Amino acid sequence: MTTAELAAKAREIRQESLRMMCRAGSGHPGGSLSAVDILVALYYGKMKLSDDPGDEGRDRFILSKGHSNPPYYAILADKGYVPHEETDNLRRLHSPFQGHPDCNKCPGVDCSTGSLGQGISVATGLALGFKMKNRDNHVYVLAGDGEIQEGICWEAFLAAAHYQLDNLTVLVDNNRLQLDGTVEEIMGEGDLAAKFTAFGFAVRRVDGHDFDRLLAALDCREEGKPMCLICDTVKGKGVSFMENQVEWHGKAPDAQQLEQALRELGGEGNG
Repeated sequence: MTTAELAAKAREIRQESLRMMCRAGSGHPGGSLSAVDILVALYYGKMKLSDDPGDEGRDRFILSKGHSNPPYYAILADKGYVPHEETDNLRRLHSPFQGHPDCNKCPGVDCSTGSLGQGISVATGLALGFKMKNRDNHVYVLAGDGEIQEGICWEAFLAAAHYQLDNLTVLVDNNRLQLDGTVEEIMGEGDLAAKFTAFGFAVRRVDGHDFDRLLAALDCREEGKPMCLICDTVKGKGVSFMENQVEWHGKAPDAQQLEQALRELGGEGNG
């Protein structure tokens, strides 16, 4: 896809994500919208995929910040892994699109996540397994900047560097806000690039909404080192009244708010 096509796809995914959350009456729009461009760059521009989600030769993706799943689900539906009509069933009983990703219910989901930090550990284990089997699968994991306050994350980062997992890319959705305040106020993380470098990672910092820079960064590899891409993003990206507003961490838009959001995103303004 061209950059313009990726941007158009991102707008489509943002619109679908908001519709899903409005219908469900719950969800996490702030961190969902900040992650859209990263997910689109991965699924439409970088990852080695297959029409069959059970294909052992494909790359793996784990959404460690599992609460930000509507764009992930919208992409899986768009890719044909799940019928598109299931986007009407976000967070409903027996739906493949649960409140947190469930690999037992949703084709294309490689890891059940929700307990913050566990997706990073599973991604590290997957990458190690592929290394031990001399397979060329790459593992990508998307984490939140609030999420990596969890100690389990840093244990996994130590292991990834120790085992020289250059088939692992950790992407940090660095939107600087979490559940009830700024990351800096709640548990300041200092210089993330320096921390990941000290833990043995190759590190790149990138605008998480710039497709050219995202794709270039995703192409970076250093032999013997896992990669960390610190993606600077805007929580609630694309919707004026949601951008950088902590109260939109975990509440869904109502019908009127959805109308406005869709108009701002270039949609028809109907939910």
